[in-house]
Amino acid sequence: MDVFVIQGGHRLSGRIRVEGAKNATLPLMAASLLTDETIDLRNVAGLRDIVNMTKLLGELGVQSGLGDDRVSLKTIDPTANHARYEIVSTMRASICVLGPMLARRGKAIISMPGGCAFGARPVDLHLRGLEALGAKIELKGGDIHATCDRLRGATIFLGGPFGSTVLGTANVMSAATLARGRTTIECAACEPEVVDLAEMLNAMGAKIRGAGSPRIIIDGVDQLGPVVHQIMPDRIVAGTYAIAAAITNGEVILDDFPYDSLLAAIDRLSLIGVHVEKIEPDPDDRRCSVRVTSDRTLRPTIITTQPHPGFPTDLQAQFMALLCHAEGNSIITEKIYPERFLHVAELGRMGARIYREGPTTVIQGPSKLVGAPVMASDLRASASLVLAGLAAEGETVVNRVYHIDRGYSRMEETLRGLGARIQRVSDKPAAAVEPRGAGLRAAAAQFMQEGD
Repeated sequence: MDVFVIQGGHRLSGRIRVEGAKNATLPLMAASLLTDETIDLRNVAGLRDIVNMTKLLGELGVQSGLGDDRVSLKTIDPTANHARYEIVSTMRASICVLGPMLARRGKAIISMPGGCAFGARPVDLHLRGLEALGAKIELKGGDIHATCDRLRGATIFLGGPFGSTVLGTANVMSAATLARGRTTIECAACEPEVVDLAEMLNAMGAKIRGAGSPRIIIDGVDQLGPVVHQIMPDRIVAGTYAIAAAITNGEVILDDFPYDSLLAAIDRLSLIGVHVEKIEPDPDDRRCSVRVTSDRTLRPTIITTQPHPGFPTDLQAQFMALLCHAEGNSIITEKIYPERFLHVAELGRMGARIYREGPTTVIQGPSKLVGAPVMASDLRASASLVLAGLAAEGETVVNRVYHIDRGYSRMEETLRGLGARIQRVSDKPAAAVEPRGAGLRAAAAQFMQEGD
């Protein structure tokens, strides 16, 4: 099993490009089930989750072609309809195949999804939305069985106890593109990944308006066509590398930075003393170049995670690592996933003073972080431990970095290019380990070799 070995205390500097968004790519790939035509996706990151999605779609009759930063998808067997547990259990986003497969094929069987283990994330809103469109839903032996003749438009409320559901909105919106009549989704997720999906579906011939707002209206069509689509930059990767620059008091330029999608995080960074400055005029704030620097003395702040456009839960752990270095007490309240604090104990092993009460933590700073062996527990928690290791004194060993490979393409190579002292070390014999290549094709070959 691979680990990261980090020698902390080295200032980052240089220039990197933000990779394509994983959380946008997976629903976009699932949308290939809506058509028999070719879906050509560009700016695709070489990630384990994306490789797993190609395997899942392959079992559902979709042929894939992988390039260095692209994937093409085309249905060759529309009769397949069973998404098995062995693949679905590896990532929660597998549930995104349910709506497209049901809408196009009239039948879908999918195992209950897996993913990161930081509390319950039920799929009941997905199922209620599809039932409102006319699907019959049953749970048998851990599998969701969904059937329909043809879905029909309806008005659907997708709000839950912790806000709207991003994957649920993607699922229902995708299914509604082929439904008869008009569908209105109320309390829809406003995340930019939903907008990216809507833009691609519209380019395929769908009729969707309102994406990015709490109300999305879809007028169903009979069929969808081919498309070539450029995937949005990954806002969580962008935020993570901005924090990497700040936590090491470095200076890093980030290209393809999704500024417009990170306004809440940029606001908090500014209050802390981290400067994210646009360096090139660009009318499209969804992709621009920024320079990230920080004050020598960081200030504490208060953060509450919220649905977009509020502060993203997927950056909570990374900000916690940064706030360990602020002069004073900071407070973070997790409103999306109240149990998402598996990184707290591991940061504590490095000397962080963090006190938790329910969904709220108090970070007492500044803390002198010292390198230690730590255990990654989920994707974003893993990233926070890497960030802490970059700033800690001495050596940090981050175990279970396969979590990181689910959301960051070759993170160690990217950070090393900026001056970090970080190495991936494997317990496999040296002859069995190959360097990771530059893109998706190489990532697929590497992950296939490593196994699941």
